[in-house]
Amino acid sequence: MPRFMHFLWATSWIFIKIGLNDIPPIIFAGLRYFLAFLVLLAVLLFSDRKREIRNLPKKMWGQLIILGLFFYAGTQGTMFVALAYLPAVTVNLLWSFSSVVVAFLGIVWLSERPTLFQWSGIGLAIIGAFIYFYPVTIPQAQVIGVIVSVVGVLTNAISSIMGRSINRSEKYPSLIVTVVSMGAGSIALLATSLFIEDIPAMSVKSWLIIIWLAIVNTALAFTLWNHTLRTLTAMESSIINGTMLIWIPIFAILFFGESMTGKEVIGLIAAGIGTLIVQLRRISKNATVEA
Repeated sequence: MPRFMHFLWATSWIFIKIGLNDIPPIIFAGLRYFLAFLVLLAVLLFSDRKREIRNLPKKMWGQLIILGLFFYAGTQGTMFVALAYLPAVTVNLLWSFSSVVVAFLGIVWLSERPTLFQWSGIGLAIIGAFIYFYPVTIPQAQVIGVIVSVVGVLTNAISSIMGRSINRSEKYPSLIVTVVSMGAGSIALLATSLFIEDIPAMSVKSWLIIIWLAIVNTALAFTLWNHTLRTLTAMESSIINGTMLIWIPIFAILFFGESMTGKEVIGLIAAGIGTLIVQLRRISKNATVEA
């Protein structure tokens, strides 16, 4: 089941690339997560957890709203925009650097200094990215996509640290954390889209893609994933998460005809191994502290 979940999430990139042919990226992201929010909100309202949401302190409401703005409006919004300008393989590689950025931000915000093992992973990831992009020539049409990706990686890293801080306390159910943060982020996305994008006349196919992504790849996938986390270790979940770095290029080649040279394959593998090393070391350390 866990491996299937990440296979399912990897297919999201395919549906997004197809949908972007007709749907502006920010409207697309906003509709996906707002519909998913409504589904999860209905689940919450019909569960015993609904009483707990009334007891959320004002400070926690603020933290969850900020988390939603960073993770859903910032990270997911920029990912949709990046996929509108860049090949899926390139966006996939750039997004994998979130764990590296988290390691650096952790020095300042969490007083977590990377170990020698982590530094080696960071170095390998950077070398892999250099090999992939060398010689560094970015077409003019892709410059916006690269800039947006860098912003997305930063917001993803920040939201990752915020999410760790909130969930580490285990005071609030993950469903409540997700519903509140997803609601705030998706509403912000839709509000932003009204100012910078024209509302398109969407086809039935476009609506089916949005509904599938919202219900199956977001709401259902979230529910199943949280269920599997009851028996899955953090290290196992991290390794399985890393398989998306493999699935997405395969899908991009099969469905969109994106190609990769031998140099790019080597760079992608090196970057993937490097980011995995960074994650595994951090997880191993946290597991030791919690034991």
